[in-house]
Amino acid sequence: MSFVLACLCTGCLQTNLTQPPRSAVEQLLLSTAADRAVRTVSLSSFDQERVFVETNYFASYDPQYALGAIRDALSSAGALLVDSETNADIVIEARSGSLSIDSTSSLIGIPKTGLPIPFTGTLPIPEIALFKSDKQFSTAKFALLAYSTHDREHYFSTGSMVGRAHIKYYKFLGFISYTSTDIPEKR
Repeated sequence: MSFVLACLCTGCLQTNLTQPPRSAVEQLLLSTAADRAVRTVSLSSFDQERVFVETNYFASYDPQYALGAIRDALSSAGALLVDSETNADIVIEARSGSLSIDSTSSLIGIPKTGLPIPFTGTLPIPEIALFKSDKQFSTAKFALLAYSTHDREHYFSTGSMVGRAHIKYYKFLGFISYTSTDIPEKR
């Protein structure tokens, strides 16, 4: 009877977590910086113009959202987006100077480590943080060059469009934590 009761009272819980190339916070940092960069310039000169967005000069680890934000800003400004250069009056070359994240971390205390024990392996020692700080800063820098499809004459240049976002995580005495961010979705 006690064996049956022990079997019924024991269990195992396994949770599967996905591990994408970028965490949700990293994706929010990048997309927020991209949105802010695109909002730094007026694109109203493209109102009612048929434009094709050339993406060959936009090199980035994950460009899809940023290019979508540029296309959205153009469309919101009244541009008529077309799917090929032959259907356009204006070609807009989008380029990326930066779309990335810098991070810093500092710890006053004992870092997570392992203590080697002869003939048995390693005893894990958890992190003991009197003060810990993890910070991530994203920067997006884009530029647009527009020219006429008919004579290749310069039409418009944005110059640098820069947007930034950050998240800061602090931990005190091992268990008191505080997060500061300017990402709207994380507040």
